[in-house]
Amino acid sequence: MGEWGRGSAAGSWAGPPWNGTGGAVLQPSGCWVYYPLNSVSLAEGDSGAVVVQTAPGKVVTHRGGTIILPCRYHYDMSAHDPAEIRLKWTKVTEPMAFVDVFVALGKARRAFGSYRGRTALQEDGFGDASLIIRNVTLQDYGRYECEVTNELEDDTGMVKLDLEGVIFPYHPRLGRYTLNFHEAQQACLEQDGILASHDQLHQAWLEGMDWCNAGWLEDGSVQYPISRPREECGRKDTPVGVRNYGYRHKESEHYDAFCFTSNLNGKVYFLKTYRKLSYAEAVQACKNNGAAVAKVGQLYAAWKIQLLDRCEAGWLEDGSIRYPIVNPRARCGGREPGVRNLGFPDKKYKLFGVYCFKKSAYCMC
Repeated sequence: MGEWGRGSAAGSWAGPPWNGTGGAVLQPSGCWVYYPLNSVSLAEGDSGAVVVQTAPGKVVTHRGGTIILPCRYHYDMSAHDPAEIRLKWTKVTEPMAFVDVFVALGKARRAFGSYRGRTALQEDGFGDASLIIRNVTLQDYGRYECEVTNELEDDTGMVKLDLEGVIFPYHPRLGRYTLNFHEAQQACLEQDGILASHDQLHQAWLEGMDWCNAGWLEDGSVQYPISRPREECGRKDTPVGVRNYGYRHKESEHYDAFCFTSNLNGKVYFLKTYRKLSYAEAVQACKNNGAAVAKVGQLYAAWKIQLLDRCEAGWLEDGSIRYPIVNPRARCGGREPGVRNLGFPDKKYKLFGVYCFKKSAYCMC
């Protein structure tokens, strides 16, 4: 069976200024759908209290995009000087583990780590703590906390940032079940991806993903999605679903990986050549064309997002041979769309073409 991939639902929150009563989500159709915020009132005697509101659900963008994480706060201005209000954004990396993203106190502003130069407060009127993130990366995916503090009182709201993209199962040339957790992380990074989350894998399963090999996810669990139970794969008499082996030992246990990637800052294409190529010749051919041999994640993104459909097998950067099929047809990869995988042949074989990746001229990556 050829390899398969699916992604999260489309849509993005481009962030028109909040009017104090609600927010909006930009739908794929281009229409804004407005949603109300819960009404807030401070009870008598609670003049020092801070109340934080964030958008329900999640906000969605893609790699390279700009997104606003919506957050507003309310408190009695007569009780505290606005200059004493501290705004802090953090990213939740694990249960009870956080990474600092952005802090503001009075007129002072500070961004941290990879968020430097990419983040700013929207500051659309009093009480707006919404955070703008530009040139969104794969690593930006996840949950964020908006915390507002005025000396003694504080409140926190949660915003989930999702990315449009595609999940792809991955194993290296060494074969199946050869990666511990850290090696799986590195393998995904090398193929232009990150380890997928459970939510991303579950969404892919809802869209029909069926894969019979267990793989690491970003939280250290090992899972696999089954849409068509069969004896050799999840047992025929069991229901469909995402099978979960639970949290496994990150050093000593070995599985495949489920990787996630998003929008490309460039283009994947099959390079036309007058003859078949060895791997070394494929690398040089792409280089001569001002490009590089495409990575597995880049081919999946081109298939899913750019609808690349090509019935010719070609080398990829990891030494595997694959080709993307959007419209299945006779003698071209079976009955279902997907990225077909022909394995890892000897790199000296001159039996295949090559898929190249060329960055966009305006790429900020």
